[in-house]
Amino acid sequence: MSDKVSIELENMKFYAYHGHYEVEQKVGNHFLVTLICETSSFDALKSDRLKDALDYQQLYRIVKREMEIPSHLLEHVAERMATSLFAEVQGITRIRIKISKMNPPMGGEIEKVSITLERNI
Repeated sequence: MSDKVSIELENMKFYAYHGHYEVEQKVGNHFLVTLICETSSFDALKSDRLKDALDYQQLYRIVKREMEIPSHLLEHVAERMATSLFAEVQGITRIRIKISKMNPPMGGEIEKVSITLERNI
């Protein structure tokens, strides 16, 4: 069977202290995070029990925890998220994490800058 089930947590909003520049680390900024987790476990489709599914509350808690740790690079934040998600949540076969920094300090009008990390187990 080649079917996949995806859980998507879209545009989670955080205020955090990520950035290369000192002002970013002191003042902080708004961030959006979208997480897509795929699984090849289909038990939940038939059982209707949370214990057989990817628990999106657990996924959110992991993302939130990693967003609270200041980093210089969004790539580093995404790497920590990916590592934690694969280590702590059974059944994930693939993840896609997009982190967007809103109104980045670039000297011009820019809505957001984003990085995306995709990883298979």
